[in-house]
Amino acid sequence: MRQTRRTAIAAALLTVTALASATACSSGSTVQGSSSDKGTFTFWDPYPQFDATSDWGKRVAACGTQAGVTVKRTSLDTTDLGNKALLAAQQGNSPDVMLVDNPVVSTLVEAGILNKMSDLGVDTASVQQNIIGAGAIDGAAYGLPIGANTLALYYNKSVLDAAGVDPASVTNWDSLNSALAKVKAAGKKGITFSAIGTEEGSFQFLPWFWGAGGDLTHLNDAKGVAALSLWKGWVADGSAPNDVLNNTQTTSWQEFATGQYAFGENGTWQLANAAKAGFPYGVINIPAKDGGPAPAPTGGEFVTVPVQKDTARYAVTKQIVSCLTDSANLLGTDTTLSYIAPTQAVQAQQTQANSALTPWVSAVAAARGRTSNGLGSKYPVISQQLWTAVQGALSGGQGPQAALDAAQNAAANHKG
Repeated sequence: MRQTRRTAIAAALLTVTALASATACSSGSTVQGSSSDKGTFTFWDPYPQFDATSDWGKRVAACGTQAGVTVKRTSLDTTDLGNKALLAAQQGNSPDVMLVDNPVVSTLVEAGILNKMSDLGVDTASVQQNIIGAGAIDGAAYGLPIGANTLALYYNKSVLDAAGVDPASVTNWDSLNSALAKVKAAGKKGITFSAIGTEEGSFQFLPWFWGAGGDLTHLNDAKGVAALSLWKGWVADGSAPNDVLNNTQTTSWQEFATGQYAFGENGTWQLANAAKAGFPYGVINIPAKDGGPAPAPTGGEFVTVPVQKDTARYAVTKQIVSCLTDSANLLGTDTTLSYIAPTQAVQAQQTQANSALTPWVSAVAAARGRTSNGLGSKYPVISQQLWTAVQGALSGGQGPQAALDAAQNAAANHKG
């Protein structure tokens, strides 16, 4: 392996751990890279919660059978998968196919270990551009999304009814603030979210930051300051609890599930829990400052193909990738994973089967990749400074402007 590639992989190892998935958490297992057995193809994914008897496990196995081979599947924690992918590349032992968290794609591309989909002859035309953008570098796609999730506002209908608030009236920040004031006046609690000092905190702040017109390359402009001032104001006046500073998305959901809050910012993955909450709920898009749905960050994984020494393997690999992302299979897969499909055709099937997914399809249509617009592997550095600024402002240690000034300075002067 050329020294430049070794250097690139070493640099990527320093950044990939900062991109722990905002939604996934699970334990890993022993891994094995590409097999010398031409009848066995290795596949890594971040879903250890699904064993071989699950719908997902059966789908992966069936795609191998359809291609005339056996797929040896290994599941790992999301962050562990990214690290092991880089180490396997160093050793020349990469798996044939990997399913990776979307912001990790650009880091693996910069390390030189992923193939372009176009080079493999894989068609990406049917995928929504904003979704595939998270896995595209310089206009070239390096993977196919298996599906997407994102954020929206769950609301408690009973709390809003008691406060005389129609959820359909919440269309911008002014109307949301008005709703929160009415909820507070009715003796109820306002809104909960995650502002923890990790990627989850940035993930949850981004809809408000982008909804104000914020730019991740200029964290401290007036638009970004407006978003952080909004959150700080909610904590200061009691519309949001102080514990948002320590809330993960899971604990934030648990808070909303007590039935005391009007709104809870959370993701598609909570739909099953929402059905068990014991109170009537609904979902609305996170409003942009001046109206319309705010761009929320896309979550979800991409099917990618690592570089192999034996390029003859790619023909079968392409069949496996195509099977996993085929429209005929996506509906079942995305239902299993609580994802919105990456194509409009399958989204239409999803909403026909379950009308509760309609606002989520709208949210995904407005969403954007965290590494899109050329940010690539710069995103982890920016995100760390962003969540640091959120923590500083909400804790009272800094004002929003000062916190974001420090964040912009640190991100701009980062050496990596």
